[in-house]
Amino acid sequence: IIVPTTSFFSVTTVTSTETNTPVSFSFCLFFETSLTNMGTGPSAKKHGARSKIKKYKRKTWLCNRAKDTDQIQDEIEKSQESGKPIQFEYDDELPGGGQFYCVETGKHFTDAKALADHKKSRYYKKRVKELKEEKYTQATAEWAAGMTKEKLPPAHAKK
Repeated sequence: IIVPTTSFFSVTTVTSTETNTPVSFSFCLFFETSLTNMGTGPSAKKHGARSKIKKYKRKTWLCNRAKDTDQIQDEIEKSQESGKPIQFEYDDELPGGGQFYCVETGKHFTDAKALADHKKSRYYKKRVKELKEEKYTQATAEWAAGMTKEKLPPAHAKK
């Protein structure tokens, strides 16, 4: 949207009758500015200007971050236990009102065609394969670190 703002200034010239010199100067100034052109000059932020700012990087990364696989696996387990599919009530702030949701990737889509196209994508197929794998648990992490909880026979058993 271009909103032009215009200004017009004019001052008249007055000459004194005694000395024939101008008392004030006359000028006319006309300018037009556009709100869409603001901030595009040499002082504007350049592409990649914030690439080294840690706080900015963290903020932009977190807002676009996808759900983790274990979070999605928990949601799927809860929906299977309750017997109800994951559904959202109509919400104007979500794309498509929240009616077109992909459970496997945790994303909302604007319409059924976009959801169908997404389900043909490489990203969706990779995520489905990841979700079929066994869930990563604390016990698995401890086993990998060598902190097993096995009961071993005593080294010097009493006879």
